[in-house]
Amino acid sequence: MGPIISHRPVTLAQVTSPAPAPRGPDDRFVPGRPARLVVLVSGGGSNLSALLEATRDPVYGAQVVAVGADREGTGGVAAAQAAGIPTFVERVGAYPSREEWDSALTAQVAAHEPDLVISAGFLKLCGRQFLERFDGRYVNTHNTLLPAFPGIHGPRDALEYGVKLAGATLFFVDAGIDTGVILAQVAVPVLDDDDVETLTERIKVAERAQLVEQVGRLAREGWHIEGRRVRLGTDTAG
Repeated sequence: MGPIISHRPVTLAQVTSPAPAPRGPDDRFVPGRPARLVVLVSGGGSNLSALLEATRDPVYGAQVVAVGADREGTGGVAAAQAAGIPTFVERVGAYPSREEWDSALTAQVAAHEPDLVISAGFLKLCGRQFLERFDGRYVNTHNTLLPAFPGIHGPRDALEYGVKLAGATLFFVDAGIDTGVILAQVAVPVLDDDDVETLTERIKVAERAQLVEQVGRLAREGWHIEGRRVRLGTDTAG
């Protein structure tokens, strides 16, 4: 068994209006706060927008405290600014080396003290410092049923292989390419007349819903990682 990484659940004591408390094993309210989310984007931010919509409900158990991007002019950053959420941009080209960019990105994200960091269409691979700092807290989504068809052409590769079920995978990021511990998966049937565009669009819908659902569950229930398994709820063995 690999190392156990545990993250405590958070609750809703600091919301401004009363709301039903999250339910734990003993069905009692535990004082706390909403989980702090930092979301990283590279484009229009449709997944970010879905998260922002979900976090408007205090019962969801999380709030987006910052949005970061790897380039200027993204729709995701614009949406965050319109919602009054702090934003930042760290371009790889602004630094002499990839390692220095990784260090700067790590510092920017860490400054917001996130419980979870979410890649919502973030197109840059983060380096060693970032992954070590946010080990077991950095979540990404991929548009295939991993470990099948990793990489940037997943739906195309799935179609070419002739699979009957495609889908999306939510996972905790590690140093590999789409190799991290799997949190959740959702299947999307492949239709006879699908092409890459139609299949990709249907996967996006399922992928977005899965992201919102599972991030909320992590925020409300906590989680721990045992080897290659994610367990909701905190580890009480220690």
